[in-house]
Amino acid sequence: MRVLVAEDEKTLADLVAEGLRRYAMAVDVAYDGTAAAERLSVNDYDVLVLDRDLPGTPGDAICRDLAQAGARTRILMLTAAASVRDRVAGLGLGSDDYLPKPFDYAELVARVQALGRRSQAPVPPLLTRGDIVLDAPRMQAFRDGRYLALSRKEFALLEVLMRADGAIVSAEELLERAWDEHTDPFSGVVRVTMSKLRAKLGDPPVIGTVAGRGYHLP
Repeated sequence: MRVLVAEDEKTLADLVAEGLRRYAMAVDVAYDGTAAAERLSVNDYDVLVLDRDLPGTPGDAICRDLAQAGARTRILMLTAAASVRDRVAGLGLGSDDYLPKPFDYAELVARVQALGRRSQAPVPPLLTRGDIVLDAPRMQAFRDGRYLALSRKEFALLEVLMRADGAIVSAEELLERAWDEHTDPFSGVVRVTMSKLRAKLGDPPVIGTVAGRGYHLP
């Protein structure tokens, strides 16, 4: 899942981003509305965590523009304004969910995960392919009943491949879905992480490589 956090309180934004990354999400951060709008025009995000009171382009304008464009990005609006009228106004702009500040962090994570599932093609939270079982909400994976001690990025790669339902996924798409914008696309990080994931999955090998096209989980 790829997430954009648009929040002008830098400390809060960084804490939210780092916390979401613990759940194998690729997270970018924008500290003002102008930067958020630029990132949204370039990257395909599953979820936008959006502060309504952003400097530059207002959060309300970003939300309204995304809704009018029919973007698949789901919007969780954050604001210090917590009245019923404020919540109704925020939802009326096109946001999918609304969370007043201060908020419980566990609730924020749960809401982002729920919105992320809605932004993608419907799939059950428990993914199964062959003898591999992946429990996305709990971040647990098993092969033939054996628990797989995967890193966050290894888990993210496996989840993307399982959600692809046998289709070939390019290295570029894996990089986009599992890493944030600061990752060097020429670093070979996908290849290295894929090698580690394959080692942990064990024998017989299950992740195939299609030369010049990418990877797949038959």
